[in-house]
Amino acid sequence: MARLTRKELKSDKFALEVQHSVEYVSEHRRQVIRWGGIGVGVLVVVLAITLYRSHEHKARQQALAEAMRIENAQVGANPGSNEYTLSFPTDAERVKAANKAFNGVTAKYSGSEEAAIAEYFLGDNAADDGNLVEAEKHLKIAADVSGPFSAVAKLALAAVYGGEGKRGEGEKLIQSVIDHPNVLVSKEQATMELAELIEKSDPQRARKLMEPLRTSPRPNLSRAAVTALGQIPGK
Repeated sequence: MARLTRKELKSDKFALEVQHSVEYVSEHRRQVIRWGGIGVGVLVVVLAITLYRSHEHKARQQALAEAMRIENAQVGANPGSNEYTLSFPTDAERVKAANKAFNGVTAKYSGSEEAAIAEYFLGDNAADDGNLVEAEKHLKIAADVSGPFSAVAKLALAAVYGGEGKRGEGEKLIQSVIDHPNVLVSKEQATMELAELIEKSDPQRARKLMEPLRTSPRPNLSRAAVTALGQIPGK
């Protein structure tokens, strides 16, 4: 499917893709060169800041990557861990360990993109456990962090609102993504999410939203729309 699903989000590849920040030294290379003539002392300070920020960025990525490794760990048969794979006897133990790791990221790197991703997974795990109140709390934080990942969190939060009977709030969130799509969530993907949110309460409108996507030149999107249309009740 063209849209991002919760299962697709649960992958190391996706986590790496959304970690799109550029190294500080690359962003400010010209300034560093220009400042070189105003004194060795200032250059040392600039270099120290550059190295610190680069280190912090890598540390955040590593912390998130480890949490994601736990999130994606194997469960059940032949449990056992090594340097390449990680596994847990039960899914409950896996989730508990993953949540601990994600909470570590949010506590240490609050406000960063990595922390927003961690908040998303904390919310996702809470939703899987049926705890929508807890899911809403985490997803709100993720949705408020600036950057393209905010759109992903907004769609997940809208789904939670739907489960809580707050359809109006969910619609507003998805509409904000439709109005401001980005590299992670396209306008078409968000439109599909809106159609799914209202398909039971307003199937006619949902079908109207989905119909144009059926003939999309993007094969994955077109197939997904055809499948979704078949699941909308009524004609």
